[in-house]
Amino acid sequence: MNYFLRSLKYFATLCILCFALMALMLVTGTSALSARETFYVMFHTTRYLTLLGAIVVLAAFYPRFGFVVRRVEGDTARHRQQIVNAFKSAGFSLVSEADGTMTFRADGFFHRLMLLFEDRIEVSQEGTHIRLDGIRRGVARVEYRLDSYIRMTGYHE
Repeated sequence: MNYFLRSLKYFATLCILCFALMALMLVTGTSALSARETFYVMFHTTRYLTLLGAIVVLAAFYPRFGFVVRRVEGDTARHRQQIVNAFKSAGFSLVSEADGTMTFRADGFFHRLMLLFEDRIEVSQEGTHIRLDGIRRGVARVEYRLDSYIRMTGYHE
């Protein structure tokens, strides 16, 4: 169900983006067609049907490649401060901590909107690694910082 909801969110976002671009072209006069002609062409030619098909395909596969699990060598208890600092520098805050899992959310409405409100990243211990689970953009930023912070701590100990 989560996969389906994420696909719907992405589909809606892509549709809004397409309509916003068309509206911007109409308002600025860079469109070769009038608003009426644009809507006619949109629903009566294969060009816009192809665009709609591409949007559907992208939205269908977005949850598969938009969310990842990454691992960083370390210990959540020992490196707790580095974890919090890495998330803070990436624009995330700790919102809950239960059963060995820390949950971080994006700071600010605009940052959350840019992540389509899929801004929750969970951190847990998995063997000798710290497991980061969430949206690819957020996890990638945090993973790099966290690995650097843990390595810097190791050199100073």
